[in-house]
Amino acid sequence: MNILLVTMCMKIGGAETHVLELAKGLNKKGHTVYVMSNGGEYVKELENSGIEHIHAPLHNKKIKNILKSYKILKNVIKEKEISVVHAHARIPAMIANWVCKKEKIPFVTTAHGIYKVNPILKILTSWGSKTIAVSEDVKQYVIREYGVKEENTLITVNGIDTEKFKKDINTDTICNEFALSVNKKKIVHVSRLDKETSLVAHLLISLAEEFPDVEMILVGSGDAYIELEEEARNINEKLGSSHIIMTGARTDINQLLGLADFFVGVSRAALEAMAEEKPVILAGNQGYLGILEESNSNQARETNFCCRGYEKPTAENLKKDIQMLLTKSEEEKNQMGIYNRNIVMQEYSVNKMVDDAITTYEKAIEELKA
Repeated sequence: MNILLVTMCMKIGGAETHVLELAKGLNKKGHTVYVMSNGGEYVKELENSGIEHIHAPLHNKKIKNILKSYKILKNVIKEKEISVVHAHARIPAMIANWVCKKEKIPFVTTAHGIYKVNPILKILTSWGSKTIAVSEDVKQYVIREYGVKEENTLITVNGIDTEKFKKDINTDTICNEFALSVNKKKIVHVSRLDKETSLVAHLLISLAEEFPDVEMILVGSGDAYIELEEEARNINEKLGSSHIIMTGARTDINQLLGLADFFVGVSRAALEAMAEEKPVILAGNQGYLGILEESNSNQARETNFCCRGYEKPTAENLKKDIQMLLTKSEEEKNQMGIYNRNIVMQEYSVNKMVDDAITTYEKAIEELKA
């Protein structure tokens, strides 16, 4: 198949990493894959993997960008003889839906999360003949809020590259770059640091003085970054050391996670930390589950490790769980890490994600032919 994946951009983020791993996985299975977006840090990795990236201004709904993207998409479908188009965000899906209907091309969408709904957004939201959801609660959301038929939805996973994310990653380069202490424990948090996704980063910074023997490494960028950086700078000046490290957007997430004594966060980044055998505290803007253990792992799975529907994190519950992990023995933490990696190995492989996508493409192609 000639497959076109369309998304807003290829910057650092969970959905973008999903697209990256899906494209690489489809390519390895012998399909010709193209990715169309407004660009970003992951374009280089796509191209290094032999996947062509096509630039189109799919990142906003300005009329001139919509018209330009429509034209580019239409030309690419014809020139590359695209078999199926797979959209991963609202704006690309809207444009791709128009083009695919006109050109009679199978169209598939993936729902990566639960977002606000209003009458205007409903009008602007397009779903393919087949829709892939990344968790059960996301599937029920698109059925309930958008009327997508259950028989046209499929649940997939955020596939993790377990060769890239594994135990004992070499972190010497990162340690030297940020002048990290060899004697301090390290908490790593990876997230898009926008105002609506940065609650945990703010909480970690607020708790830094409570844990003087811990370095907190916050990875990501976004519209809340400058505010967070200022908060971190004030704490570091007060403590007289680089206690909180703000790395900005990075593509070497596996090495940064390798630094962690444990990880705090949600979603794909949590799964990547789990693949590296790290204990995990599940905490995000949408909810808090705390330390990931067998007792709450099913709850975590139901929301794709995003904690949707649970109480929001507070400084108090986060502090309690950090203290608990800091007091655990190395053997206890090792066992937690082994349990976490086993979950990823058994249930969250790239291969499963790719096979789910191929199955969906084949169904969409067959349905259009009927």
